[in-house]
Amino acid sequence: MLQAETTFASSHTSPALLLVEDDPAIARTIVYALSREGLAVTHSLLLADAQQQLASRAFDLVVLDIGLPDGSGLDWCKRLRASGSALPILMLSARSDELDRVLGLELGADDYLTKPFSPRELVARVRAMLRRASFPKDAAKLTGQPGAALELDVTGHCAHYKGRALPLTRMEFLLLDKLVAASGRVLTREALLNAVWDSESGGNQR
Repeated sequence: MLQAETTFASSHTSPALLLVEDDPAIARTIVYALSREGLAVTHSLLLADAQQQLASRAFDLVVLDIGLPDGSGLDWCKRLRASGSALPILMLSARSDELDRVLGLELGADDYLTKPFSPRELVARVRAMLRRASFPKDAAKLTGQPGAALELDVTGHCAHYKGRALPLTRMEFLLLDKLVAASGRVLTREALLNAVWDSESGGNQR
């Protein structure tokens, strides 16, 4: 019977990562690579255990395999987003088709890495995601929060950065508002078009 394995980096202040991967060899490689970078990694073999881990402690990022013994990582990712969670998710999969990658991103994953992959690339992507995720907490606080570097007035469609007004058009403000609300997650062009522009509007997506 599969059981969860947990490995931590030495520093208690390290960013906390949850790895959900049922292949022991791949999991060991990932844990080793991330732990060497000073990241604290908790490894779950099953989605059920991963859900319990999320309920019992806070994590900064999830590395999630798509194919797991007790369910689909895609479905689990979709449920997390439906519950309102903005936790950054790096999805792993042996599927390299563009459709699979697009589906993973549209269901809420922030990044997608195809197996086999380089541990160095995995570490680089995790580091980049952690940097993006830290931006909303440190700088992009909304109006009314003390010490906000970026203040958005949704009613008046105006924005201030460190007290200085930003000269934004209405569409630029709406786009900024959606990006800030995404809490560090990557948004697809289609998602931005649906959220900001009229779905019936024409023109090139670029």
